[in-house]
Amino acid sequence: MSRYQEAGVDVNAGYELVARIKEEVASTKQPGVLGGLGSFGGLFDLGELNIKHPVLVSGTDGVGTKLLIAQKADKHETIGIDCVAMCVNDIVAQGAKPLFFLDYIATGHNDPQKMAAIVKGVAAGCRQAKVALIGGETAEMPDMYSSDEYDLAGYATGVVEKNQLLTNEKPQAGDVLIGLPSSGLHSNGFSLVRQILFKDNELRLSDKPKILNGSTIGQTLLEPTRIYVKSLLPLLDARIIAGISHITGGGLIENLPRMFSDKLQAQIKLHSWPVLSIFDYLKKQGNLSNADCFEAFNMGLGMVIAVSPTNLNRVKDILRSEKETFYIVGKLANRPVDSEKISFK
Repeated sequence: MSRYQEAGVDVNAGYELVARIKEEVASTKQPGVLGGLGSFGGLFDLGELNIKHPVLVSGTDGVGTKLLIAQKADKHETIGIDCVAMCVNDIVAQGAKPLFFLDYIATGHNDPQKMAAIVKGVAAGCRQAKVALIGGETAEMPDMYSSDEYDLAGYATGVVEKNQLLTNEKPQAGDVLIGLPSSGLHSNGFSLVRQILFKDNELRLSDKPKILNGSTIGQTLLEPTRIYVKSLLPLLDARIIAGISHITGGGLIENLPRMFSDKLQAQIKLHSWPVLSIFDYLKKQGNLSNADCFEAFNMGLGMVIAVSPTNLNRVKDILRSEKETFYIVGKLANRPVDSEKISFK
């Protein structure tokens, strides 16, 4: 045993991990990718894209304390999808096409089988988003994490023609707001979720409340974040939407106003979309107010799109062609004096 292994770091486990994930990484290759695993940096050739005035749009994010649920359940195959989703959904919200992704895993002990399961999820997310997994890092840090713990973060870059960037100046009064459904909690609000379910109510991941329709709490909480790239890129290519808001931490209340200028107000019509049962369950178990819920959770909407009424029918047609469910959830209006940027009716 080497001195490095005696210190708690097994480089041979790292070599085994690379061997395990080679096929997964290769399955995400896209036009523009140069090289493969093993280089000091991931390479991407923008010249392949035929863009006149490219603007790079980058995003980085983690999965938050949803990781603690995955670790407690010993289920690691889908958490990587969440990591990809959190990054690429932010990028597409700026009007950009995501190009490539890199991941970072820090752990107390490099278990190649567990780490490979995580990367398998990352690769699955990359395939959904049609981005290339061009690199990553697995750091074994036994003095910072216990042997069963890990953290996961990601970084993605996309590209857009400069004149096609979605900025908060493009949405206008009268625009229709279209909501795209979430798959569940996605990757936000889990500190509150864990407080409600496991500290205040002492529930278990294996519990099956009737309201969850046969699913366990663990299965419901670990449902992967939806990736919206496939549904949104045709709308961006057609240049018929004014804005996109990715509904993440802070819910509708924080994220929707980021899409438009201060002179506008989003007027949201409650009950215009189905609220998933997990949100009703959390509201009841946590004795939460409506404001609590809309500040912490996506409440069933993962993305909201602003569309001019003149483009509405065409947007609907494209969403239907992509087999994307959607709801008309409100509109933008001129903002009344001394009012909030979002109102619920």
